[in-house]
Amino acid sequence: MARSTQQNRFRLANQILDVIRDAKLEPGHHLREQQLADLVGVSRTPIRSALDLLAERGIVETRKNHGYFLRKPFDTLHRIEIEVPTTIEEELYLQLVRDRLDNVLPNSITQSEIARRYDVDRVALTRILSRLAEDGLIARNKGHGWTFLPTLDSLVSLRGSYEFRLTLEPAGFLLPTFKADHAAIERMRLQHLYLIAHPDITSVSNTQLFETDAAFHEMCAEFCGNAFFAQAIQYQNRLRRLLEFGSYFDSRRVREWCREHLAIIEAVSAGDLAVASRRMRAHLEQALISAQAVAR
Repeated sequence: MARSTQQNRFRLANQILDVIRDAKLEPGHHLREQQLADLVGVSRTPIRSALDLLAERGIVETRKNHGYFLRKPFDTLHRIEIEVPTTIEEELYLQLVRDRLDNVLPNSITQSEIARRYDVDRVALTRILSRLAEDGLIARNKGHGWTFLPTLDSLVSLRGSYEFRLTLEPAGFLLPTFKADHAAIERMRLQHLYLIAHPDITSVSNTQLFETDAAFHEMCAEFCGNAFFAQAIQYQNRLRRLLEFGSYFDSRRVREWCREHLAIIEAVSAGDLAVASRRMRAHLEQALISAQAVAR
């Protein structure tokens, strides 16, 4: 199976989980391929592949000549998020940035040098370099080669990222277009309660912790009703994955930010957006202190 097709399969499986949770489906519910395909906007073939994946995970069951049926109640699925595998290009994107942050790569380098060092074909490398340029991490030299931008000075970037987010994220709650999706809020609340109550938070992967954290901030930005806010936070999350991943080893801080997120969720649910804005500011200020301590 092609890597991109496999990724789509995992993403569709997560979309089907969202449908199950939103509709509050109970065990035994018949998950009809055509109905799901219409809801998600794809054909039946990829839906069938995603349902097979959910069957492999024990979430649904296949009955010969009858189709797919839910095995688990919707309220036990809030803690389940199927991790989408990364592509080879995404892995190299992350590796290039991490190697630059660790000074393994020089500030300026040619495409040929990168291709030799990482044994990557030129077509794939061109796409990766274009994406790095779009994300503001690298720029083509006027003469020959590429130069990594100051964005990748980790401590400077970290502070700049949080200063930007402190300006943007608290303000989002105060926009007249802000409108919360209460089903999404409830799913997010349950995910955070699961982490807080987890008997051994160190056994939860850093990836799952990061994705929960990032999804919360993207959810709040999406509620703004302003696409520029949502796009900006998505970009900041890509940068945070590179700069802050190590901070997820701190189980005490993980539980702290979960509680801070829940306090913001509580304010949004109550319709008190001014309080939500203030709590978001306090949360980001504390997050910066913690992230800087890890980065030093």
